[in-house]
Amino acid sequence: RHAAARNLRAYRRRMLIDNFTVRSPDVTYTDTHIESKYKYTSTDLSCEDLGDGRCAWTISPVESDFHFSTDRRIPRLGIMLVGLGGNNGSTLVGGVIANREGITWKTKEGVRAPNYFGSLTQSSTCRVGSVKGQEVFTPFKTLLPMVNPNDIVFDGWDISGMNLADAMERAKVFDWDLQRQLAPYMKNMKPRPGIYDPNFIAANQSARADNCLKGSKREQMEHIRADIRDFRENNALDKVVVMWTANTERYSEILIGVNDDEKSLRSSVDKNEPEISPSTLYALACIDEGVPFINGSPQNTFVPGLIDAAVRLNTIIGGDDFKSGQTKMKSVLVDFLVGAGIKPASIVSYNHLGNNDGMNLSAPNCFRSKEISKSNVVDDMVNSNRLLYKNGEHPDHTVVIKYVPYVGDSKRAMDEYTSEIFMGGNNTIVMHNTCEDSLLAAPLILDMCLIAELSTRIKIKGPDDEQLRGLHPVSSLLSYLTKAPLVPKGTPVVNALSKQRAMLENVFRACIGLAPDNNMLLEYK
Repeated sequence: RHAAARNLRAYRRRMLIDNFTVRSPDVTYTDTHIESKYKYTSTDLSCEDLGDGRCAWTISPVESDFHFSTDRRIPRLGIMLVGLGGNNGSTLVGGVIANREGITWKTKEGVRAPNYFGSLTQSSTCRVGSVKGQEVFTPFKTLLPMVNPNDIVFDGWDISGMNLADAMERAKVFDWDLQRQLAPYMKNMKPRPGIYDPNFIAANQSARADNCLKGSKREQMEHIRADIRDFRENNALDKVVVMWTANTERYSEILIGVNDDEKSLRSSVDKNEPEISPSTLYALACIDEGVPFINGSPQNTFVPGLIDAAVRLNTIIGGDDFKSGQTKMKSVLVDFLVGAGIKPASIVSYNHLGNNDGMNLSAPNCFRSKEISKSNVVDDMVNSNRLLYKNGEHPDHTVVIKYVPYVGDSKRAMDEYTSEIFMGGNNTIVMHNTCEDSLLAAPLILDMCLIAELSTRIKIKGPDDEQLRGLHPVSSLLSYLTKAPLVPKGTPVVNALSKQRAMLENVFRACIGLAPDNNMLLEYK
């Protein structure tokens, strides 16, 4: 009894448990799998036509039985980055090495230690219950068995052949003392030649393009496939995930007979059609290799024909565009305002940055891709409250991005939200956000790759399934991390950040037989 009391006092000090087992008749642990029988509660809506444009709605609770099976065996994972030598790539690789090796470094503020701050999987927690009135949390990464980032093997492609130590110095993201200590680990890491098509990115990128694949689009795609196989075999990997973190491309035109279905897309690759972008070639190569592909930039990599191929071959794809700074704040603030019954009427967002991403976005056609992904983020929140907005009504929403070399990777974001309030009044919120761009993006890359890998180990059986199947290859689980979430056809697009996180956490909770964390706390009511 005394030992139990001491343990309770320790837990009350910490309120963080880093390992647990779910005890339930609906949950079974084996050496290889976690099996969960889960009762999913939703609603069914029906409408009785009363005439004269009137309708009587009925909302009925519905329960459905699901079975989740999660493979507990953690694989040896490799991540291949398209844009390995860019700011994001060199920052992520250097950060993982620093964590793995326990490298500390000196700054003018003192000695710093490595961490994974900014990573949902590594540095956030989930509530799992309460003890004696104290809420208890667990690290997100302990909900289901995940790969340890320190065990990841990295490789990738870049149109610049600079080794990663020099690329890290060029990026000017890390403090100098950290760069100095990382350089011996990174100087022999050199990107594989990448696909370069000046038709899809800014002309100002040509000076970096000294490490490019030659040949036709088919030959380039087959080279990428061979690179993936080589990486997997030479490093004895169980799984590989590929992430696009290279330059923003212009939007591809969707053309009938070119990329509108899988057959046309594959034929266009063989015909060397100019409208097939490098990112689409990488993605198609991954799909054919059965390797998850994630798009961290805003262009429409996933043309209809590519999505058809992913669905047919059951290979995970996800995107689009990292949600790290200004847009993440917007998906929180607009959700709060609309949820509070306040009507945002004007949203003006201005950015300036000086890294290579900003340089590439100075080209109007590349900026247009970014503008589209940033502009659509408030749509579902506006549509959720037609008490505020009439049909077809939408806030004025403007996005501006300027290239200012001096500020480097330290992006400045300034936003003005003007809203209508009670009795004709107005409320204006002005926000200034200084974002260390790559230091915010790198943990998101890590999260997206870890969640994509984990998704390949989760099987599900719903009421309409005869047997366990994989999750849908168009991975909506990555929505929390993206500006323009890619979702399966017919699935509602959700941009509100709190809803996206709740969805991801609650799916993982279902895999271990736990109910959604609804914050009702009825036991205390």
